[in-house]
Amino acid sequence: MKIRGIRQDMITLLLQMGHESHPNEFVALLTEQDGIIGVMNLLPGTITGSSSASLFFDMMPLDTHRAGSAHSHPNGVLRPSDADVSFFPKAGRYHFIIGYPYREKNWQCFTADGDPCEMAVIP
Repeated sequence: MKIRGIRQDMITLLLQMGHESHPNEFVALLTEQDGIIGVMNLLPGTITGSSSASLFFDMMPLDTHRAGSAHSHPNGVLRPSDADVSFFPKAGRYHFIIGYPYREKNWQCFTADGDPCEMAVIP
């Protein structure tokens, strides 16, 4: 399925999660329906800290609609680390980094290769 965008309320929720998790990171999986990312899955056993967040891949739901992931960077850097680039291909095609101070424009989408990409925000 071609991803056409992410719902505005999902971006708002991800920014809120970053704010509420601060100074720790959060990580979640994202799924799409009809080409629009709009559902988030928090996995049991997720480990979070101030410099990383990780999840257990065996806890991922079997889902053909998985679009990618979202996680926060409490340091505000909106680019993937080497660890992020290693993680991205295992979790889907599109990955959102949510950064401090978690305002409307404090996010960036990346491909599974770690390259920045445009993602439409659907009202």
